Amino acid sequence: MKLDPQDLAQITTTTLGNYNAVAEGFREGTRDHDVSQNINALLRNIQGQAPFQILDFGCGPGRDLQTLTAMGHIATGLDGSERFAEMARADSGCEVLHQNFLELDLPAERFDGIFANASLFHVPRQELPRVLRELRAALKPGGVLFSSNPRGDNQEGWKGERYGSFHDLESWTALLTDAGFVEVEHYYRPAGLPRDQQPWLASVWRKA
Repeated sequence: MKLDPQDLAQITTTTLGNYNAVAEGFREGTRDHDVSQNINALLRNIQGQAPFQILDFGCGPGRDLQTLTAMGHIATGLDGSERFAEMARADSGCEVLHQNFLELDLPAERFDGIFANASLFHVPRQELPRVLRELRAALKPGGVLFSSNPRGDNQEGWKGERYGSFHDLESWTALLTDAGFVEVEHYYRPAGLPRDQQPWLASVWRKA
């Protein structure tokens, strides 16, 4: 499926419009989600001395920015939703970049780690190679990318007013490898359940 610039613009506008419209409810509904397993997977694989420079890619209302800051790290948020960016700045006090995922403007080699928790699946498949290369360029040498996405059978499309691209491990591995990353580890969430009850694929990658 080839998406033209008009399709991509509609995907961005509609998806972000939905997040803006439900921002308050989204913040309340996700405030208590425990993603400590994911944060720890990122941090334990970063080499060097803390505090680390962390980009929370798709930071939403800023929950994880607050957690990373409380742990002593220097966290920067990024979100395409204007409402989420405003909330994240107010709630965390961190720098938050208002950028949509298809039009990134990131500093080169600034971050020790990138935390992409439930965000990269909104990037259409044809755009992912470019976006992943842009994230790689924003990492310091040897830097680490964490991603957690709803897994699927390599299909993409609309779910309500949000667009998603859903990959299996083999497809996701190929995309990250081609973009210049080496796998460190992967696991499925929630922990301790049968695989068919683990809808999330989490993985950690090092900049090669």
